[in-house]
Amino acid sequence: MSRGLEDLMLAIWSRRGVPSTLLLPLSWLYGRLSARRLRAGARNAWKAPVPVVVVGNILVGGTGKTPVTIAVCQALRARGWRPGIVSRGYGAAIGPEPRLSDGGGDAARLGDEPALIHAATGAPVAVHPRRALAAAALLAAHPDTDVLIADDGLQHTALARDLEIIVQDGRGVGNGRLLPAGPLREPPGRLARADWLVTHLAADEPMPPATPASSVDAERAPRTVVMRLRPEGATHLASGRDLPWDAWRAELGAAPCSAAAGIGRPERFFAMLRAAGVVLSHTLRVPDHQAIPADALRDLPPGPILITPKDAVKCAAPHDPRLWAVRAAPAFSDPGWLDDLDRALREAAARGRADGA
Repeated sequence: MSRGLEDLMLAIWSRRGVPSTLLLPLSWLYGRLSARRLRAGARNAWKAPVPVVVVGNILVGGTGKTPVTIAVCQALRARGWRPGIVSRGYGAAIGPEPRLSDGGGDAARLGDEPALIHAATGAPVAVHPRRALAAAALLAAHPDTDVLIADDGLQHTALARDLEIIVQDGRGVGNGRLLPAGPLREPPGRLARADWLVTHLAADEPMPPATPASSVDAERAPRTVVMRLRPEGATHLASGRDLPWDAWRAELGAAPCSAAAGIGRPERFFAMLRAAGVVLSHTLRVPDHQAIPADALRDLPPGPILITPKDAVKCAAPHDPRLWAVRAAPAFSDPGWLDDLDRALREAAARGRADGA
């Protein structure tokens, strides 16, 4: 989808105007078909022999699932777990059999987001549209894995899960309508069934409006946490030279820079850079999952060009000496939520052992 069409749909989905209302019959059809598919998947769900935590969203477009998945993986490993990652592998031609990072972790094999997660965590990754197949393949290849993290797997109910983390952003639930009249894959009330709701916000972005009470089960509200990303360092693509963020700012950050992003919400990346003191003279927005075109980079002025790690793994011009990939670290409003996640997974593992005894 082109950026122009994305912008048009975002504008339609931001309110309940005439264009959205005209699309309501298609939304009702989508809702019925989607609910039927989700129920069918849940009835035949495959139960992994280890706990499964799903990271997903109900909102179309990039909400920040990948940094949450990376943070969860790193936190669990620091607490003694041996995590594995399963994902769809969007953007790669997977074929009938699951594909594992053992054979290579590049974006062409795994898809850009699984490749980025593998590079950031070192955890084994398996990709396939059928997440249960990916999970089984990963566990067969890495039998020491004791927890699975399903990236972007919320609607893939054919893989049973023990815990759910839903990631949203400043849009909240938009106009509250299902596709194509709104931005939602599932009704707003789906948020209440999650264990955690992580809201990913730009530097100065306010919290989105609360979901209407009529849409949420008040007796089972998810635990909530806010995530904001902050630059941690930058890597020069052509040379591999890596600098902490303060060192990069001191050496290169005084002059105006350009920034390019092919992610779900490029403006959030640009806002993070500006909040960190970078003066952006030019910005380039590319459709999500697409490589930044080399000719578009050539049109940018001299000086550093800042891109995201997701763009770096599939960059069309990695030897351009102006390119720097900015690593960002999440800052959570409640860092203790990862300790709570650890405890909940240990309880799930204990239940699994008891059921299998």
